[in-house]
Amino acid sequence: MTLCISLAARPSNIGTRFHNYLYDLLELNYVYKAFAPADLAQAIAGVRGLPIRGCAVSMPYKEDVIALVDRMDASALAIASVNTIVNDDGVLTAYNTDYLAIVRLLADHHVPASYSVLLRGSGGMAKAVAAALRDSGFSDVTVVARNEATGRLLADAYDFNWRPDAAGATADLLINVTPLGMAGEDEDIQAFDDAAVAAAHTVFDVVALPSETPLIKAARTAGKPVITGAEVIAVQAEEQFVLYTGVRPTPEQVKAASEFSRA
Repeated sequence: MTLCISLAARPSNIGTRFHNYLYDLLELNYVYKAFAPADLAQAIAGVRGLPIRGCAVSMPYKEDVIALVDRMDASALAIASVNTIVNDDGVLTAYNTDYLAIVRLLADHHVPASYSVLLRGSGGMAKAVAAALRDSGFSDVTVVARNEATGRLLADAYDFNWRPDAAGATADLLINVTPLGMAGEDEDIQAFDDAAVAAAHTVFDVVALPSETPLIKAARTAGKPVITGAEVIAVQAEEQFVLYTGVRPTPEQVKAASEFSRA
């Protein structure tokens, strides 16, 4: 039996259900478990020593684990952030499949790099999206963030623009990387207003729970192409699965696993 795990301050069952569903479907002798580490360094030492084949990393550990691994893949180097560790006989290599997912989804949805972009948010996932935009050829990007320090820092890092709010702003591509619309206290808040949605060509919301956020619902009502957080979760988890097992599931299998993970 090969063990893969996730490390998060508040573990969820989404990744566990996704990976275990595919392990069972493809008859792989793997199991996936989620943990909240009491000590990150000790947890990573456990990954190396047990040995655990793969380790997903969630906030707030995505940057702290960099000092604990042996190698950084280009996907992790691009944003100095890690969400996946692969153990090859005690050698730990770090990846960022969030970044890989954004690059792939922009390509799969045929979003032109000539589009202007409003990127709302300046946290860890915003960094992955910003790097993916830059590396996909987008240059007309404005970071929208109330926190001027983090907003300007993110914008300057990728030679983008910054503004404190989205009021009156429009762009061809709207991307929300804030918790707005996420299940909980912000679930009824639409990250961009109706005027911005009406002016956009494509709307992208990385919030996964629910996948039909107020922003995505507004975009569908306006007849705009959308990219959902459920797609991001599925693609990044698929890339993790491939790194861990060497097996790439079919799109139909990934869809079924994604639906099962969120059921």
